[in-house]
Amino acid sequence: MQIDQDIESWLRLGLTEGVGGSALRHLLVAFGDPAEVLAANQHALEGVVKKTIAANIFQRKVNEDKFSRTIEWLKDPLNSLVTLADSDYPKLLLNIPDPPPILYFKGQRRFLMQPALAIVGSRNATPQGMANADAFAEAASNAGFCVISGLAQGIDAAAHQGGLRGTSSSMAIVGTGLDLVYPSRNRELAHKLAAEGALISEFPLGMPAMSKNFPRRNRIISGMCHACLVVEATLYSGSLITARLALEQGRDVMAIPGSIHSPLSKGCHALIKQGAKLVENIQDILDELNHQPDQPVEAASIERNEASDRADGDCIDDAGLLMYFDYDSVDIDSLCARSGLTVEVVSAMLLTLELEGRIGSLPGGKYQRIR
Repeated sequence: MQIDQDIESWLRLGLTEGVGGSALRHLLVAFGDPAEVLAANQHALEGVVKKTIAANIFQRKVNEDKFSRTIEWLKDPLNSLVTLADSDYPKLLLNIPDPPPILYFKGQRRFLMQPALAIVGSRNATPQGMANADAFAEAASNAGFCVISGLAQGIDAAAHQGGLRGTSSSMAIVGTGLDLVYPSRNRELAHKLAAEGALISEFPLGMPAMSKNFPRRNRIISGMCHACLVVEATLYSGSLITARLALEQGRDVMAIPGSIHSPLSKGCHALIKQGAKLVENIQDILDELNHQPDQPVEAASIERNEASDRADGDCIDDAGLLMYFDYDSVDIDSLCARSGLTVEVVSAMLLTLELEGRIGSLPGGKYQRIR
C-alpha cells in the first residue's frame, strides 16, 4: 500500500507507549484524527487521557525499531493497515463496545466488504467434525459469506480450507503479530489465506502468542460476523467464549448437534438448549439469516445417506465394512461382532479405509466414519 503521512500518524500513535485501544478512541473523539492528536500540546492531551499517556504522546515515546519494521512491512502490496477512518473498516465491528482502532491486514481487502459467517470449534476435533466444518464453510462461502475463524488447529483450520474453496473466501483473525504464524503447523494455510483470503490482527508486528490475547481475538471474530456457527466444542471450550461474545454483540449463534456420548458435542448441545439455532445443513443458516444467494448452493449436511453408505462399502471390499459404522465412534470389537469378521481382517480393512480418508482414528482405539 502507499505509505502516506496519514498512515504514519496512525501507526506512530498506535505504537506509542501506553496508548491502547480505549485511549486511542477517546483521543480520536476529542481531536478528530491521529495527526491532530500528535500535534496537540501536553495540557490538551491530559484533558483526555492519563498524564503518563499524554506525556508519552507529547514526547513521542514510540518504539522506533518496531515503527521502522512496520513501515518496511507495509511496502508489501499484500500488507496494509485498516483504520477506523477507512471506508472498508468492517461495519459490524464498529458496533461492538471496543472496536480496535487499527487492524493489521494481510491479503485481499475486498473480502472485508462481504457478509461474514464465523465458524469455530474444538482444536481436538473429530474427523467428522472437521469434515462438517469444511463442507459448511465451502457452502457458506459459495452462498456469499466470507468465512471467519481463528487459524487454530482442528475446526478453525478446516473452516478456512473450505472457505478458501468458495467464491467469498475466508479470513483468519489471529492473536499474534502478522509477521508470525501460530500455530506454526498452519504456516502453509496462513500463506494460502494471505494470497487468496486474508489474515487480520489488532496486535503489532512481533507480538508473540500469549494466552491473554486470544479472548481479545475472539471478540473480533464474533464482532465481524453476522452469525457464529459452533461445530464441535466441549463444555469448557474457548469456542463457547466466542459464542457468548457473539450473543452479547447481538449476533445469531448456531450449533451443529452430535452424539450424546461425545464430549465434543456437549458444548453445542448446551448452546442449543440455551436457544442457539440447531443447524443440519447450509439452508438452515441461510433461512435464519434471511439470506438469498445469487446462485443455488449445494447443501452441506451432517445427514448420512444409507444407500450411498452401502455403495461406498461395496466399492471398498465385498463385506462393505462401512455399513457397520454408526453415527457414533466404534471400536474394533464392535465391528467384528457386527460384521462377523475376525480382528485381523477388520484391522487390515480399517487401515485401508483410514489411508483412503474414509474414516479417522480417535483416542481409545475407536474409529469414526468421515462423511
